[in-house]
Amino acid sequence: MTQQMLRSFASALAVGASLIATQGLAKSDITIAMQLEPPHLDPTSAAAQAIDSVVYTNIFEGLTRFKGDGSVVPGLAESWEISDDGKEYTFRLHDGVTFHDGSVMEAEDVKFSLDRALGEDSANAQKALFAGIESVEIVDPLTVKVTLSEPNGNFLFNMAWGDAVIVSPDSIDDIKTNPVGTGAFTFGEWVQGDSITLNRNPDYWGDQPALESATFKFISDPTAAFAAMMAEDIDAFDNFPAPENLPQFEADPRFQVLVGSTEGETILSTNNKQPPFDDIRVREAVAHAIDRQAIIDGAMFGYGTPIGTHFAPHNPAYVDLTGNSAYDPEKAKALLAEAGFADGFETTLHLPPPSYARRGGEIVAAQLADVGINAEIINVEWAQWLESVFKGKDFGLTIVSHTEPMDIGIYARPDYYFQYDSLDFQTVMDTLNSTTDPEERAKLLGEAQRLIAEDYVNGYLFQLAKLGVAKAGVQGLWKNAPTAAIDLTEISWSE
Repeated sequence: MTQQMLRSFASALAVGASLIATQGLAKSDITIAMQLEPPHLDPTSAAAQAIDSVVYTNIFEGLTRFKGDGSVVPGLAESWEISDDGKEYTFRLHDGVTFHDGSVMEAEDVKFSLDRALGEDSANAQKALFAGIESVEIVDPLTVKVTLSEPNGNFLFNMAWGDAVIVSPDSIDDIKTNPVGTGAFTFGEWVQGDSITLNRNPDYWGDQPALESATFKFISDPTAAFAAMMAEDIDAFDNFPAPENLPQFEADPRFQVLVGSTEGETILSTNNKQPPFDDIRVREAVAHAIDRQAIIDGAMFGYGTPIGTHFAPHNPAYVDLTGNSAYDPEKAKALLAEAGFADGFETTLHLPPPSYARRGGEIVAAQLADVGINAEIINVEWAQWLESVFKGKDFGLTIVSHTEPMDIGIYARPDYYFQYDSLDFQTVMDTLNSTTDPEERAKLLGEAQRLIAEDYVNGYLFQLAKLGVAKAGVQGLWKNAPTAAIDLTEISWSE
């Protein structure tokens, strides 16, 4: 072989190697679109599900964690022991775990995180998860003992929530914009209004993920979401906001469509302390004014399961109570007249950005108008909703999907944003928390569902479906959503 031939051969090899390397790089990163941008990145101080979608498992980890099938498995705790009386949980932590800033994660960090969530000045949106904790004790650097005031059969489940992740004491000052966790990915860059990038953590204590980096792209408009996906500008869209377009993706071999379930009870949340909603007859009238199937068909193009209470239909303890609030506009009018509102009344309907709320809200407003309730639609951004509705309780009605797992316990909090205060319900939940027998727990959960359905606390609409679209080569995406998360640790590209 001549020198020229050798040079040509070497050049060809270099080009081939470069192409292979480029292809390899292309298959080690991913761009996943979301409809909502997080208000910040601290999952322990806000209720926005978009935060957990980015950081859960990826950046932050808890003692336990949810898997895609809904099971609760060890996280930072490699094992635990439960005392005979069910009050003491002794967690053994994984050795060699470090935060992204290089500091070692030990028992003192667990104590700090749980004490912080418990504190009087805690901003944790799910503070009730920690209310039963009596003390957190450091046994040794890798062992921590949590003592409860009474047994809680949900405790390991509660510790898997995004609100219960372990944080570094040194990172708290700027955790919202520069999150430092123990997860398989580190925070890279946040381009406000556009995207967040995460990078693989080379010092991760567990198995290294297949992806080297991931970008979360924020696309709020359903039409833009469809265009970006069809143009292949993005690799996947978690919770695709335009269900009417799914048949086109299903017919296109470039894509895959993942239709599953979520923990998202989509409800017409009602301010139970604001007149006239403090009258059960008015709340019942609202419930009978709503045609759930029309909302599912009109806003979600048939995707969604009608619900009559705040509980996921796929849960074994679910009780079908849809008949309790069947669509009956004449009954709604009669109830309003009985309550002194024969001519109806005016109220507000705050709608956050998700399609189920904005599209569903138009239909709900029209249905309410048919019985004499004039609901003024107020479109709000997510940060506004959190401030005025969730925190300020300044609303009449609103539509939102509660995506937290098995969260019926929120109805036991009188200061929660829909302000339902029932001693009977609170007693049932207290009993449930101290009950471990599965059959007895199922009975109590059934009783809890009936209580809130019969009190017409909220208008129960439908269980939100999980509608995902991705390129055909993406694998490992969650089909169902047992919690709000886009778990990057299991995602890869097929060869």
